Amino acid sequence: MKLPEIHGYIDRRILINFTADPDAVEKILPFPFRPKLYKNKAIVGICLIRLKNIKALGLPDFMGIDSENGAHRIAVEWDEGGEVRTGVYIPRRDTSSKINTLVGGRVFPGKHYYAKFNVKENNKHYHVDFKSSDQLITSIDAKEIEVFDNHSIFETLQKASDFFQEGCLGYSPHKDKLEGLQLNTYTWEIRPLEVMDLKSTFYEDETLFPKGSITFDNALLMTNIEHTWKSMPEKW
Repeated sequence: MKLPEIHGYIDRRILINFTADPDAVEKILPFPFRPKLYKNKAIVGICLIRLKNIKALGLPDFMGIDSENGAHRIAVEWDEGGEVRTGVYIPRRDTSSKINTLVGGRVFPGKHYYAKFNVKENNKHYHVDFKSSDQLITSIDAKEIEVFDNHSIFETLQKASDFFQEGCLGYSPHKDKLEGLQLNTYTWEIRPLEVMDLKSTFYEDETLFPKGSITFDNALLMTNIEHTWKSMPEKW
């Protein structure tokens, strides 16, 4: 049985974002999703998130668990109830918590792969890397900057912020269903990052993303965000 609502704190959240060829992305999306486009490009990425004091809503913080996590995300839209809905499809989740790997798909939505994380943070510089149990590798070195890169497809930090805030409903595959999770943040504040080094074997896989079909666009940072996660009914 899924927990009805989970409470905790996003201690640190790095969003690594790419633009991609919509045709390539379409091929890896399950029904009923299609890529949500921005200036005719699909938007895909990785969320590197450190969670603190995660527990059922209403329990005291000391009963919560902490973990480092990675989620590969694709901005999507779909038709439901006569309306166009928006959110993210999360083809895989990785975590430093063995508890999460055991309860993923049971208590928490979506299967979680166990991964070893290495994190260093100093003077607004961030290094996060992880290697999962099936050898997937992700790594980023970045630092906080004052001004958002205007070469990004989003042009301004506010436009990027608005786009990603709309992606707070995520669906993950588990067995033959899609399991949903709704993120509700008490505040929403994003800061820009400059990336010095980046590696993602998921997005470098040319069987998924043919050469030339994907380009790094920007990276963003969120810190110290109180939030809840709410499980949504399984669908499709």
